[in-house]
Amino acid sequence: MRMYDIIASKRDGNVLSDEEIAFAVNGYVAGTIPDYQMSALLMAIYLKGMTDAETAILTEVMAHSGDMVDLSPIPGIKVDKHSTGGVGDKTTLVVAPIVAACGVPVAKMSGRGLGHTGGTIDKMEAVPGTRTSLTQEEFFAQVRRIGLSVIGQSGEIAVADKKLYALRDVTATVGCIPLIASSIMSKKLAAGSDAILLDVTMGTGAFMQNLDDAIELARLMVSIGTAHGRKMAALITDMDRPLGHNIGNALEVQESMAVLQGKGPADLTEVCLQLATNMLLLAGKGDFKTCRALAESVLNNGTAFAKCCQMFEAQGGDTSVLKDPSRFPKARYSYDISARADGYITAHNVEDIGVASVLLGAGRQTKEDTIDFAAGIVLHKKLGDAVHSGQAIATLYADDPALFRGAEATFCRSLTIGAQKPAEPPLIYARVTPQGVERF
Repeated sequence: MRMYDIIASKRDGNVLSDEEIAFAVNGYVAGTIPDYQMSALLMAIYLKGMTDAETAILTEVMAHSGDMVDLSPIPGIKVDKHSTGGVGDKTTLVVAPIVAACGVPVAKMSGRGLGHTGGTIDKMEAVPGTRTSLTQEEFFAQVRRIGLSVIGQSGEIAVADKKLYALRDVTATVGCIPLIASSIMSKKLAAGSDAILLDVTMGTGAFMQNLDDAIELARLMVSIGTAHGRKMAALITDMDRPLGHNIGNALEVQESMAVLQGKGPADLTEVCLQLATNMLLLAGKGDFKTCRALAESVLNNGTAFAKCCQMFEAQGGDTSVLKDPSRFPKARYSYDISARADGYITAHNVEDIGVASVLLGAGRQTKEDTIDFAAGIVLHKKLGDAVHSGQAIATLYADDPALFRGAEATFCRSLTIGAQKPAEPPLIYARVTPQGVERF
């Protein structure tokens, strides 16, 4: 078997065999297939696509390219959640404690920020002292003891995905549904949970820009997980607006804790409750109404916030900052961006808002960059809000005032102010299960 022939076959639109897919992926991981040949195959897949069967095999080979975590020593149905990424998306810090407080164990591996999107692990490390790298024994013991642990992904999980993603990132092949699906699901299958809820974001701050593509990605991932014996569901959520008001690691932790204490913004609170309810459904905690009431009860009575504090404390975090956000380290400088006209915010390019936060130091422009946990943006006005000329619509935070100019230009580029109030998009567009698609 030759890599040349596999590339040519996919270039011509043929379906690759299981053996050809395994040969290509395993050979690339082993170093016997060079970057230039794998790049050519990725571009052929990007242009010609893959069948569901091909994508399923690709996912399986990638999942088995590294460690496969066995969570069976932890009692109960273990439920995982994965978001395809967004700006201000801090839902894991709220949803995981809600679900754990309802008696469903959450043993979750999360990632760091990527491009304009933030990462759960970076947010957790904004809490002083927090350890996100635990041994498997520590991880399992913590979940058995308190029902919750969120840690960074092991470098030995889905090794092929790590190598392939780095190549896709520099060969303009990231935005391909079969490659996105196999990347996400290979890591989820390797992580070992019994049930997986997917949060597929859609809009200017997400990979998927339209509803049909988002539903197709969700459908494919649900199909892959179901075929591998996982209980699966996906929600299509809006990313034409940042979630909540805070963007940046410490700022987002503060807003997450506000939600857990019943004081958070309505949009973030509702999306978190929807995600938690669907995770509880997958865990068999009852019908939708029962699961929603259960999620609301632990949010309202404080047990979800207590569970979150318990997790951070178990992982070495200083929980005093969770209880009193004024104790978080603050950025040295702040800068207000003002509206340049009267009217309504009629459009946000959410990716640009995310890029602006990265320019302030809240994310990485290269993999070697150090994150400034205090940097970021607080939005005072969002899509659909009325604004007046000269009114502050956002505040930027950074430790170097020289960073404000570029961040302001990028933020303002994202914004359109018009005379007419726009229609408000839904927070949740659809739910995808093995049984089909339910549009809202």
